[in-house]
Amino acid sequence: MATIVKTSMGGPGQRPVTEVTLTATNVLTYEPGTGQVLILRNPTAGAVSSVIDGADGTTVSYPGAPNISVAAGFAVGGIPAGGVVAVPLDTISAYLQGAINVTGTGLVAVLLGS
Repeated sequence: MATIVKTSMGGPGQRPVTEVTLTATNVLTYEPGTGQVLILRNPTAGAVSSVIDGADGTTVSYPGAPNISVAAGFAVGGIPAGGVVAVPLDTISAYLQGAINVTGTGLVAVLLGS
């Protein structure tokens, strides 16, 4: 199991970034409202999809909309070979309830936050 460790972006200057190569099971700790960003880079030869899934996510309600299921997690479409995507976690917080697993074997993950 790989743990995606947050690199703190607080304060001035440069800092070393912690990169993690994803395996079959990967976890991260989400800190609501802190501006965390999950960066996924694909160094493989083909497209790789990822799902960010909190174990306790079920449904969410929004005014004027029916209940929306978040039980299957947030799907990050096929990241092409050599591609990079950034996911601001506060924007998908409904999917991040409970223990969080990130799929995408072979992807390299970086978690940035304050």
